[in-house]
Amino acid sequence: MDMSLNIAGGGCTSTVFLMKKRAALLLLLITGICVPMEVAFGQAAANENGTSVSSSSSSPRPSVANIGSLFTFDSVIGRAAGPAIAAAIGDVNSDPTVLPGTRLNLISHNTNCSGFLGTVEALQLMENGVVAVIGPQSSGIAHIISHVVNELHVPLLSFAATDPTLSALQYPYFLRTTQNDYFQMYAIADLVTYYGWREVIAIFVDDDCGRNGISVLGDALATKRAKISFKAAFTPGAPTSHISDLLLEVNQMESRVYVVHVNPDSGLSVFSVAKSLNMMTKGYVWIATDWLPSVLDSLQPVDTDTMNLLQGVVSLRHHNPDTDLKRSFMSRWSNLNHNKSTGASGFNSYALYAYDTVWLAARALDVFLNEGGNISHSSDPKLSETNRSAMNLASLRVFDGGQQFLQTLLRIKFSGPSGQIQFDLDKNLVNPAYDVLNIGGTGSRRIGYWSNYSGLSTISPEVLYTKPQNNSSNNQHLYSVIWPGETSLVPRGWVFPENGKPLRIAVPNRIAYQQFVSKDKNPPGVRGYCIDVFEAAINLLPYPVPRIYILQGNGQRNPNYNELVQAVAQDQYDAAVGDVTIVTNRTKIVDFTQPFMESGLVVVAPVKEQKSSPWAFLKPFTIQMWLVTGAFFLFVGAVVWILEHRMNNDFRGPPSQQIMTIFWFSFSTMFFSHRENTVSTLGRFVLIIWLFVVLIINSSYTASLTSILTVQQLTSRIEGIDSLVTSNDPIGIQDGSFAKNYLMDELNIAGSRLVILKNQQEYSTALQLGPKNGGVAAIVDELPYIELFLSSSNCKFRTVGQEFTKSGWGFAFQRDSPLAVDLSTAILQLSENGDLQKIHNKWLTHGDCLEQINQVDESRLSLTSFWGLFLICGISCFIALTTFFCKIIIQFRRLTPEAGEEADVDEIQPARPRRSLSLINFVDKKEKDIKEMLKRRGSEVKREASPSSDGHANSQA
Repeated sequence: MDMSLNIAGGGCTSTVFLMKKRAALLLLLITGICVPMEVAFGQAAANENGTSVSSSSSSPRPSVANIGSLFTFDSVIGRAAGPAIAAAIGDVNSDPTVLPGTRLNLISHNTNCSGFLGTVEALQLMENGVVAVIGPQSSGIAHIISHVVNELHVPLLSFAATDPTLSALQYPYFLRTTQNDYFQMYAIADLVTYYGWREVIAIFVDDDCGRNGISVLGDALATKRAKISFKAAFTPGAPTSHISDLLLEVNQMESRVYVVHVNPDSGLSVFSVAKSLNMMTKGYVWIATDWLPSVLDSLQPVDTDTMNLLQGVVSLRHHNPDTDLKRSFMSRWSNLNHNKSTGASGFNSYALYAYDTVWLAARALDVFLNEGGNISHSSDPKLSETNRSAMNLASLRVFDGGQQFLQTLLRIKFSGPSGQIQFDLDKNLVNPAYDVLNIGGTGSRRIGYWSNYSGLSTISPEVLYTKPQNNSSNNQHLYSVIWPGETSLVPRGWVFPENGKPLRIAVPNRIAYQQFVSKDKNPPGVRGYCIDVFEAAINLLPYPVPRIYILQGNGQRNPNYNELVQAVAQDQYDAAVGDVTIVTNRTKIVDFTQPFMESGLVVVAPVKEQKSSPWAFLKPFTIQMWLVTGAFFLFVGAVVWILEHRMNNDFRGPPSQQIMTIFWFSFSTMFFSHRENTVSTLGRFVLIIWLFVVLIINSSYTASLTSILTVQQLTSRIEGIDSLVTSNDPIGIQDGSFAKNYLMDELNIAGSRLVILKNQQEYSTALQLGPKNGGVAAIVDELPYIELFLSSSNCKFRTVGQEFTKSGWGFAFQRDSPLAVDLSTAILQLSENGDLQKIHNKWLTHGDCLEQINQVDESRLSLTSFWGLFLICGISCFIALTTFFCKIIIQFRRLTPEAGEEADVDEIQPARPRRSLSLINFVDKKEKDIKEMLKRRGSEVKREASPSSDGHANSQA
């Protein structure tokens, strides 16, 4: 107790010191807490308002930021990218507006063109805590490294990996800073379509970039109705002997359009081998992707031997707008530190993309730090758990701000030497475009541009971007090309190789109608109309077509033509030549030429001569025509009677006599034998028009009746396809014809009603027997067959109704076969010069029985042919009657006094009686009597007016 007291009171100095010390510690603690809270709340407020926080208010900027580069130093792309990346690092570090206070530190690793070594180098690079990796240039290595950067959250910025599949969602941290091969392949597809080619052969290196690029090319060509006919792949680093064997195989194929998609370092060997195999001559087409301009640009000036290998090649190059930034970079290139021992400039478009990639990373890192980002790395628990070997995977650390930095990269927009750097929603550079080059002489010339905005054009994309988008085929333009062999004529794109297989042509082995096609003992083993047309068309082609004919069918019955066409579609045959009808379901699986014969389904039925009828004189007109004609006879007679009744004594008399006059006058005009004369102007007007109508009707009736009585009239119980469908009678069809499917599928005719007939004899027998005796009511077949059948039937049968389908015969080829187009042109030439008709006359004859039977109803004259005449006559009658009655009403009003006037007259002369005159009685009076009445009425009015005036004068006096 004492001790405590002594301590407490041992001195005030000690107590005060302790109190001050505790206060200082408390103040320090409060200050340490408040400052971080202030920073935290300030950062949150800045993020909420969407503004960046300056470096002074955030964590201190790092003095150094590590960026890695990963590419093959000694390669066409690497020799261009290396100096460009180094120059960009120097420019960024010397620019005070970008990353102030932070220096970019470049850590480069060489992949040595090896997928394995590239992966090892990438893992070693990640141990250095990099915030981004520039590269790799190989798409194969990019696929592997993408899995690493996905785990470590380090963005991978590749300036040369063009594989389209790298844009997949599987690789979120992969960002391509050059053009995607997806667009390049669509540019090539547009080139192929522009020149009208249908098939190409793809020559490519069998790696990720080659396979996936060619796969996209196949999809692009499919949208243009073209295709890759063969994929010629060779391994990376393949020896010249392997490439030579591959090109020898390619040269045996039909297509002569080659798309070369290989690596820049070994691509020229393909053209060297092609040159030695004489494949760089006239008729060949070579299209190279952007690897070729990269090689030529890096080898400036190019030696003569190299250019001799490439004469006539068409290639694509990345389109980089000609801006001040690009020109400034190009002027600096010769001073950049790069390997000059090769005597080459080393520059190509990948140098521009590599330079802009560094600037993209620097600008994004600057924004990242300004927005409060922190460059920090942490260990990955997954790697720690699996680190059971000497590989030391635990040294690989995760970039904590990787996700934020990636989103910042996607938002950056700026213009660099390569053009506009901006990413779309698919993480591709916006406005992809290519220059289209033609290699020739000692260099190359630009023949146009391609962009996904307007396709092929001779106008630069920068100009087209300011105009409305137009991708129509009519808007595609390129300058002329000098093709291999120094020709400006566009190559056909395919040939029949000298050592190739001959064309396999399927020919139906028919047993009926062998005039069209049949087996022959003499070469080439087949004969007939169709064979002669095909041979004549082949002879018009400007190139030889080796061919063999293969008969299809057992010789016992006609082959099934649907199966024949299906065999062509399944590559059992290259073509089908014969009487093959072009129908919808067949055009879906094969290509047909221009039709060389018109065809269509018709109905053939037995006919018999129609006996003359006692009432045949009524047949020229239909019932409606007879009724209307009779009605008009009576109507015109009544009109003329009305117009003539007042002034013509021939039209007066007792009522019965007048009725007879109307009937007699009406029908006597039919023979122009009317005895009554017309004296009125209106009556003559109506009569002359009516007589004209009667003249036309008489002439038409006479002509039609003459035809009916003199021309042989044939009749059939079947009137056409409609009556055949509604009946239940059996129908005959030709064996193997498409008519069976058509009748069942389109017209819903039961298959049990269809009777298969093999030849003309069975046709004739079945029709003669008829449906009641085991035959058929009619036969449905194509017109060319029916023409031959009727020519030998002695006119016992005729076609009835109309041809109810329209089609034709053509030669069938596999889809997209260029022969279909060339033969179509040849068939048109045969038609124009008359050779097609000569071949027709040689094989096919026509009898006199082809005409359809005359249908009485179709030959009868109907009201439709004469309603105009009746209309004119009716209008004239209406006008005449209207004029007549207007005249009657005027006369009647003049003759009949008004009510006031009649009263005055009655007051003056009350003793004089007056009779009222009705309108009917007035109309019935003669015109002469009416005129006398009007004259007396006028005199009475004058007399009645005279006394009135005298009396008025006397009263005034």
